[in-house]
Amino acid sequence: MNISKLQFFYLACLSMLGFVATDMYLPAFKAMQHDFATGPEQIALSLTVFLIGMAIGQLSWGLASDKFGYRNTLAAGLSLFTLASLGLTFSDQVWQLLTLRFIQAIGVCAPAVIWQAMVIKRHANKSQQIFATIMPLVALSPALAPQLGVALSDLWGWRSIFITLTIVGLVLIAATMAQGSPKEKTKKSSIKADIKALITSKTYLGNVAMFATASAAFFAYLTGMPEIMAQLGYDAKDIGLSFIPQTIAFMAGGYLGKKCVSKHGDEYILRQIIGLFSLAAIVILIASQFHLSSIWPILAPFCLIAVANGALYPIVVNRALASAKQSPATAAGLQNSLQICISSLASALVAAMASQAQAVTGVAIIICMGGLWIGYWLANRNQPEATIDASETQIVTEK
Repeated sequence: MNISKLQFFYLACLSMLGFVATDMYLPAFKAMQHDFATGPEQIALSLTVFLIGMAIGQLSWGLASDKFGYRNTLAAGLSLFTLASLGLTFSDQVWQLLTLRFIQAIGVCAPAVIWQAMVIKRHANKSQQIFATIMPLVALSPALAPQLGVALSDLWGWRSIFITLTIVGLVLIAATMAQGSPKEKTKKSSIKADIKALITSKTYLGNVAMFATASAAFFAYLTGMPEIMAQLGYDAKDIGLSFIPQTIAFMAGGYLGKKCVSKHGDEYILRQIIGLFSLAAIVILIASQFHLSSIWPILAPFCLIAVANGALYPIVVNRALASAKQSPATAAGLQNSLQICISSLASALVAAMASQAQAVTGVAIIICMGGLWIGYWLANRNQPEATIDASETQIVTEK
């Protein structure tokens, strides 16, 4: 099935919504502290609560989507997100902020999971290319969202940020309902059978492990870099600018990976990517053990990791979900939940030893490199492996 430009834009919006909702309000923290008459800890807690919601909500939406269909499940999730966003515009108590941010996160998990499953189900013959095109845009959204948040907050106050998210949610609900109800085949298998099929598949688990540990290296770096640069004497502006090179590198990796996969195949390119990641991780580990006068000995090789991740994500996500064609939304939900959990552990490790951020960031990234190799070994063990099939139950048409 060919994908139209409008459909591509719709999928891209679904994929970016979670990151936009996460980061768009960050520049408004000071203004929110004033309006809520509270300290920075309570406002910052709203981000933590949101991430917790993102971690626990994705598998549930995946299971619901495979059982009840993409359109209705996606519309329900977007409706929950939209109502919570609207509520946030009227909140004036910290408990309301925290509760509604958690609900908002649960709702936004639906598009975060279902867009991936839609690609696998509806565009299977072009899924690799679609993932490779959309994922660099997803990487760009955390860089652009705070800038949009600054503009809105300066013009109309911080509540306009959540009004904007409400409007975006309404537009996406309308676009989702306008999709109609396409005839898609789903399985009447039990939740237990679906989960068991996923966790016993070496292909699925191996590719998810690669995705999660590569992401964890990114989170470890993002957690450690501000403290490393502060210890080296860089100011806040320099710290902010330092995140631009790896964003560009990630997008370049996605573009180059897409071109190279079409020419050489994903298996060959995946091996080269893992090699590049490993070389860069070793350089970072070595550099992190020395007293530095500049951030570039760490930043430069990390840009190579960003290139590797930009090319790697579409390959391993496509492989993982393509191996679970009977329950792709459940597979996407479990994949994303594991990614967030493992990435959060890497971030927590660096944060817990922030006084030694330079050294511990290098160690965390090298541990992630080990996880990447384990995932590759697991995914390619005893190949080829059949597509995951939770049961031999009847295939029915989605209502």
